Amino acid sequence: MKKTSPNTSCPCGSKQKYKKCCQVYHKGANPKTALLLMKSRYSAYAVGDANYIVKTTHENNADFSSEVKAWKQSIDSFTKTTDFLGLEILEFIEGAEESFVTFKALLSSGEMIEKSRFLKVDKRWLYERGEMLS
Repeated sequence: MKKTSPNTSCPCGSKQKYKKCCQVYHKGANPKTALLLMKSRYSAYAVGDANYIVKTTHENNADFSSEVKAWKQSIDSFTKTTDFLGLEILEFIEGAEESFVTFKALLSSGEMIEKSRFLKVDKRWLYERGEMLS
């Protein structure tokens, strides 16, 4: 994990301190909406929290792997070689069991726009899949 001060601005762009925003979820709180989950996942990538990414990925996701150690190493490798420069929410479609978030992420490797699908499983939102729009 990257060394991130709890007092730094949260990577999700909320303008709150990390410790009062996404770190709460990274430490175990359950995001109440798919939008909060999406933002906290972006922040997890930014701070290099592979455990959170694994924990919040639906088993239907193409990246999901039972080889957790290798999967976490892959995430770590990506987060160490990528700078996360900003997040913009373009659309949020909220449902009771299925939600969609379309976002633009500014990365050191370029801009990416994705429409993400989230499913609620046992009262927890999970990232099920994403469709690249750019």
